[in-house]
Amino acid sequence: MLRHTDDSNQLDSKSRRKQQDERRMRFRRAIETYAEQRQLQHELGEFPDLALISPSMDARHRQSAAPVR
Repeated sequence: MLRHTDDSNQLDSKSRRKQQDERRMRFRRAIETYAEQRQLQHELGEFPDLALISPSMDARHRQSAAPVR
């Protein structure tokens, strides 16, 4: 009987560890995304002309691009 409770405690600890890992990965992805956006904003700041390009024109270019394989 004691063995059964040890298994359930271990499963709880495994699931808790998995949830903590998932939470850490979400934070890590958010930090990476934020850093990429800051870098892009910095690069666009060096070229103010690029900020004037309309988003619809950008979307058109993305649609006409060949898929990457």
